[in-house]
Amino acid sequence: IRCGGCANSITKKLKEINGIEDVQVKVEQKQVIVTTDSTSNDEIRHIISEHLLKLGYPEENKKGSNNLKTKAASLVSCAIGKVSSK
Repeated sequence: IRCGGCANSITKKLKEINGIEDVQVKVEQKQVIVTTDSTSNDEIRHIISEHLLKLGYPEENKKGSNNLKTKAASLVSCAIGKVSSK
């Protein structure tokens, strides 16, 4: 998570998930804070993790967190987030 474009892409994608009520992205801390309904924490965490990985934002120190494909996806998501926020 590097900028507002990244935050915009993450927020938009996660708000599409059924059960997510609110998303806050703290760019400087590289944190995503999600408020959910009564859905199981483990289930929703897995769904969020999968969506973020597809966008190029894997959890730190997880498999695939530093490969070229993930970095490319992150750059694309960032650019899309910048364009769609205007």
